[in-house]
Amino acid sequence: MSMAFVQYAFLKLKARTLLVFAQPQRALHVFENIMQLRPHDSHALASCAHLHAANHDFPRAIACLTALVQSAPDASAFFNLAYVLQQAGLQREAEAAFRQAIAQDERMDRAWYGLGLALVHRKQFEEAAGAFKRATVLQPLSPHPWYRLAEVCMALGRHGEARDVLLHLKQFEPKVAAQLERQAFAAGHTCITSHAAH
Repeated sequence: MSMAFVQYAFLKLKARTLLVFAQPQRALHVFENIMQLRPHDSHALASCAHLHAANHDFPRAIACLTALVQSAPDASAFFNLAYVLQQAGLQREAEAAFRQAIAQDERMDRAWYGLGLALVHRKQFEEAAGAFKRATVLQPLSPHPWYRLAEVCMALGRHGEARDVLLHLKQFEPKVAAQLERQAFAAGHTCITSHAAH
């Protein structure tokens, strides 16, 4: 067993221990030391990205995740990159990364949902509706894609479809449905709320 491996194993254990004891800044420093030994270590890159993002240091988080997708281009890595890009307000870049995640795993509902949000930001409502619909198929009991789908339907003037979504939400998430109903009423879409009340 080489000294380099022993040092690596020790640093990895130390970083994990620091995280357990809620010392993220010290853990980040240790993960950075690991990357000096192994620049393409997936665990260290992902951990540094997470800790940088928690500190709202999005440029460093994006740099770590970009390195990660180059060395380990899987769906989770692309999703995490897309999520941080979205948090940083880089919607076009986020959209591209969400599409990469979906290309790796088309059943990743979170990636479809994130793609929908990125498309909404660009006012690509038609395509966003498709992304949210896909997310509802993959995760039918999550209220978030249903809520966003209804919003997009209202933006597209598809009030009947938005009303159907609202009625569906009432079956398993009445609080979310009520919020959506209030939003529709505030926006003047009384045709949705009045029909949904019956």
